[in-house]
Amino acid sequence: MFDGNMREQVDRGLEPIGVALRNAGFTADVLTITGIGMSTAAAITIGSGHLLLGMVLMFLTGIPDALDGAVAKASGTSSSRGAYFDSVSDRLSDIILFSGVAWYLSDTRDSQIHMLPVAVMGVALMISYQRAKAESLGYDAKGGLMERAERFIALGVGLFLGSFNDDLLIIVLWVMFALTAITAVQRFVKVWKQASEGHPKARR
Repeated sequence: MFDGNMREQVDRGLEPIGVALRNAGFTADVLTITGIGMSTAAAITIGSGHLLLGMVLMFLTGIPDALDGAVAKASGTSSSRGAYFDSVSDRLSDIILFSGVAWYLSDTRDSQIHMLPVAVMGVALMISYQRAKAESLGYDAKGGLMERAERFIALGVGLFLGSFNDDLLIIVLWVMFALTAITAVQRFVKVWKQASEGHPKARR
């Protein structure tokens, strides 16, 4: 929902910050790599049981993730290579963070519930693949109830609640799984309709 409704407004608001960071000598690649490093730190912190600190670190990873594109535009270095690197780094950060949650649950629970964040991650990657594949064929696959920004916020809420009671974190993860699965279905149906309506690039 965020990507479809607010992305352009947020990007415009970040333009002055991107210019300031460019003038300070930062590059988009440096910010992207910093985001990966911060995601790793957050995952390790979560896995070791410090959920509140992990939540804070996770939200801090959103800063370089949001600003790398603004710096690239301000520097005039926006490119397909940069977009590819940014997209891959986003998927890598998602994998790292959910792996940290799985690590935490595997240490605190005797059941197989640690596979739940792995399942959420798997469906989230399916959503990302659907968009990438659809756009490569000329279709629009944006939108849905639980895009990356919503997952980011929901996981933060889950970590906060989980610092008081693990069961609350698990409940949030189940909700995330359900909404992420619904989003995957929404995107599939959206692209299927476009292909069925005789889009110029429609093909089997």
